[in-house]
Amino acid sequence: MTSNINPAAVGAAGAGTTVLITVTGHDKPGVTSVLFGALSTRQVSILDVEQVVIRGRLTLGVLVRCFGDSEELQEVIEQAMDSLGIDVTVEVGADNETRRLSTHAVVVLGSPVSAKGFSALAGELARQGGNIDSIRGIADYPVTGLELLISVDRDSVAADAALRKGLAVVASSHGIDVAVERGGLARRAKRLIVFDVDSTLIQGEVIEMLAARAGREAEVAAVTEAAMRGELDFAESLHERVKALEGLDVSVLEEVASELELTPGARTTIRTLHRMGYHCGVVSGGFRQVIEPLAHELELDFVKANTLEIGADNKLTGRVIGEIVDRPGKATALRAFADSVGVPMEQTIAVGDGANDIDMLTVAGLGIAFNAKPALQEVADAALSHPFLDAVLFILGITRDEIEAADAVDGVLRRVPLN
Repeated sequence: MTSNINPAAVGAAGAGTTVLITVTGHDKPGVTSVLFGALSTRQVSILDVEQVVIRGRLTLGVLVRCFGDSEELQEVIEQAMDSLGIDVTVEVGADNETRRLSTHAVVVLGSPVSAKGFSALAGELARQGGNIDSIRGIADYPVTGLELLISVDRDSVAADAALRKGLAVVASSHGIDVAVERGGLARRAKRLIVFDVDSTLIQGEVIEMLAARAGREAEVAAVTEAAMRGELDFAESLHERVKALEGLDVSVLEEVASELELTPGARTTIRTLHRMGYHCGVVSGGFRQVIEPLAHELELDFVKANTLEIGADNKLTGRVIGEIVDRPGKATALRAFADSVGVPMEQTIAVGDGANDIDMLTVAGLGIAFNAKPALQEVADAALSHPFLDAVLFILGITRDEIEAADAVDGVLRRVPLN
């Protein structure tokens, strides 16, 4: 953008003089218009502009090249801003560095995010040679969310691992969640997401709900917990637990399906991802007969789970039929889903909580551990410890304001009070 530039004056002044203008004050209509109106009266070209408003407080930075008298330009700008009661500083001869592309996005989530915790995070970034290019707030509900775009000179898998490990230590020490992703277009290119079901998309474990009907919940829960920690082979533990269901009437499956409780934020998450054109599905070590009604309600595109065998007497036999969806089976299911809709694996996301999700999160383009066991947290790209599934959206750079603006248009906007 250029304003009133005389070619002859440009030739006389050579390359001109760079001038950085920084405007601060209470935001009000007309500030930008008045500033650029003042600039238009002089021979300047616009090199860069950045503006941010935080709680009604404006910061506007404009870098220009001045082809005339820079001191005269400074006087004109100061008079214009003084007429609005706005503060302005003018730096003549400012460096005109090429704006660099941030290498990583770091999302910080907490309830709250303390100044001490953020200070420790910034210190760790500095220790690893990271420069914070920009910070913006992305959420105030149900957690506070901040997005940092950073630049790190080191470019290697090992450097990324060190960065994640260092920030994870800070996160653990200060009760916050930190997610690190590569910046650039790749971050915004995700197009498919799969969720584990038990203790991820829904609260609780389906097989334990079924076992409770057979009076064997405690023993099944103990086996489930050991399997989720990775202490037992999942397929073997599945067969052992399903035996406890032998003799249950098939009507129990429908009863349990009607009692499933979604994790807080699950509907918001699925609804928002659908709006953005994501393919959404579930991959579960649970059971199709219980999960499918919920998947239909949420309009999911893909369901992969185990199938309980039902005898001629309409009672569970205590066995599963068909291919077992275990730890490697979950990764296979994700690949099959991606292939079926033509989405490359690097554009996929997987969310889970147990050791049987390790392979699935590892092969996904972005693996998110949700209130997960340590074995899964160690391999995940991001780990969430707060009980709200819509925090997944914040990791993707989607803001609460964007979510609620879309919900308002559809008439479904609401905030549930948090305990």
